[in-house]
Amino acid sequence: MKYSVALRKATLIRRYKRFLADVELDDGTLVTAHCPNTGSMESCHAEGCVVWLSYSDNPARKLQWTWEFTQTAEGLIGVNTARPNQVVAMAVEQGLIPSLTGYQTVRREVKYGKNSRIDLLLESPEREPCYVEIKNATLRRRDMILFPDAVTERGLKHLEELSEMVKLGRRAVMLFFVNRPDGRAFTVADDIDPKYGTGLRAAITAGVEVLAIRAVSTPHGITTGESVPLEF
Repeated sequence: MKYSVALRKATLIRRYKRFLADVELDDGTLVTAHCPNTGSMESCHAEGCVVWLSYSDNPARKLQWTWEFTQTAEGLIGVNTARPNQVVAMAVEQGLIPSLTGYQTVRREVKYGKNSRIDLLLESPEREPCYVEIKNATLRRRDMILFPDAVTERGLKHLEELSEMVKLGRRAVMLFFVNRPDGRAFTVADDIDPKYGTGLRAAITAGVEVLAIRAVSTPHGITTGESVPLEF
């Protein structure tokens, strides 16, 4: 996925009210940007860090700037939780994720389960459909990447609904998009949300597949990279 307009470098002053961030652009201009991330963003932001913003000239938007990345010494951390679905959908269509190849169509935001929408529905006439739920994983502790970074009742519901799809004879995949360049392996943050940890292990037992795929990010765009080992 490539950005149609070049991103702008800025310095983070503060994040507040979850969805707002005051930043200083590289020319010294102070603006308030939209923070499209409902989590704690632990290990993803600190006052004074370098961030990258996208700009929209849509007059209907209250905030024209959107926080896309946090810059670290190792590379970029993707904090915009809307991007992983876009990137993974394009990667599947281009055959860049080997375990998700062999499907003719990729549909997004398809209704299923109990009044939910699956992130990606992969379909082919000759095989059962594949339901793919995608989560943005950015929390790092020591050499591990973890999810979630905050309690997520919605995430637990998604695991339960994926398990129901398996019971119906369909394929279900929980894909964690490791949206930072560091971290040796992926695991679940049981201390932050023990119910989610229990739910994820129950889903695996039920037959839900788990993938962790590394993002490869630059200020020009994002694609998918290597698989990240799982350690539960």
